[in-house]
Amino acid sequence: MDLLKMHKRRSRLSEVAYIVLNLGLAVAVFVIVYTAHSPWLAIVTILLSKWRVLAVRPRFWYANIVANMVDIIVGISAVILLVAAQGGAGSLATQIIITLLYAGWLLFIKPRSRRSYVALQALIAVVVGVTALSVISYAWDSFFFVVAMWSIGFVVARHVLGSYDEVHTTLYSMIVALAFAEFGWIGFHWLMAYPLPNSGNIQLPQLALITALLCFVAERAYASYHKNGVVRRADVLPAVILAAALSATMYIFALVFGTDAL
Repeated sequence: MDLLKMHKRRSRLSEVAYIVLNLGLAVAVFVIVYTAHSPWLAIVTILLSKWRVLAVRPRFWYANIVANMVDIIVGISAVILLVAAQGGAGSLATQIIITLLYAGWLLFIKPRSRRSYVALQALIAVVVGVTALSVISYAWDSFFFVVAMWSIGFVVARHVLGSYDEVHTTLYSMIVALAFAEFGWIGFHWLMAYPLPNSGNIQLPQLALITALLCFVAERAYASYHKNGVVRRADVLPAVILAAALSATMYIFALVFGTDAL
């Protein structure tokens, strides 16, 4: 009985420590960006928080790095958006909201391992990753933008496929990455974005929304194929209708209210 109580006490202490450390990371990133006005120290802090990735034998480093890349993409994107939010009216409120969302990611979304949560993690990484990339890439050469898009596509595809124990994970991830690269090349030359109120330089690019919707449809199609051996129309049709409806709404909104070119 004493051992059982001790185990429960240690489990509770571990949970409390996990919550405190993750909240501390989110707050530390906010404080660093707010006071230093530079993303680099905050990015280094996020990377240092992943020290356990390398706390194993070197042969496991690659697998651990790949497994943590979605979290790293979200963390670095949060830093970029915190920096981009500076300077505008209501920038502090926007930065606090971003910090709270990042804390919610660390505490409630990232630790989950169910397939539905894994798909959600990948979807979030696509939206915030492409958004942050679009914010900072206005002066880049298109080659680097396309490479960054390829990397995001490869990481999120591998993240989702890993939950299915897919034999051809690398091949399918490369195919998705190629599609991301192609969308990136088109998007770089025709990158339209929706301005957000009181958010500094943060704008929501159409590229992030479109790639996220296509990823949602692809995930539903793969889930149907994995379960049934074929892609059932009934499984995919709701996702296709939703993606088509939201895409049409975006373009109607753009025609009526206008967008900005990044």
